[in-house]
Amino acid sequence: MSMSERLHAIGRPLLQAQLGHATVAGIGRGDLPEPVFRSWLEQDYLFLLDYVRVFARLAWQAPDAHLGDLVDLAHTTFHDELSLHRSMSAEFGADLEGAVKGPACAAYTEFLLESAGSYGEGLAALYPCMWGYSNLGRILAEDPPEEPRYRAWVDTYADPGFAALTVRIGQMIDEARPDPARAEELFAEGMRHELAFWDVP
Repeated sequence: MSMSERLHAIGRPLLQAQLGHATVAGIGRGDLPEPVFRSWLEQDYLFLLDYVRVFARLAWQAPDAHLGDLVDLAHTTFHDELSLHRSMSAEFGADLEGAVKGPACAAYTEFLLESAGSYGEGLAALYPCMWGYSNLGRILAEDPPEEPRYRAWVDTYADPGFAALTVRIGQMIDEARPDPARAEELFAEGMRHELAFWDVP
């Protein structure tokens, strides 16, 4: 079993916990109260800004074979994902510029930025976000919400291109060969942060 496959096995129970979370379930049904999603959008915007910084910090340490992947991910997150995020936020009236990190967002971004001080460990720490959202999108897309704004959110993370990026990060973890016990610990902690992030302030 590869390192990434071991991480998937660890992550599946926590992925199921996310699917059962009231916020995720509400998105899946398309009936999540707008103030809840508005707050989530504001927190996720602040998270994504730091996520770009995590990619950039890892890119600085990356071997040549991985450098382009991380630069591309930083660029895509900053220009494409954040652009989509701003468009969706406008539809819900989210105040992105006035947003302040809640405890879950602050704890998660601090964990990621600290973990990125080590290349292989940083990849393992950030993997829960991409792997988790790719799987959430895929599963929710099997019975997508009729509400068009929530369906657009599901479609974003169910996109095959996003799934391909997730697969590539898994390959990079396998190639980086971080200490298995440490990688598993960081991945599990990242998955716990992912679950906590749905408890929007």
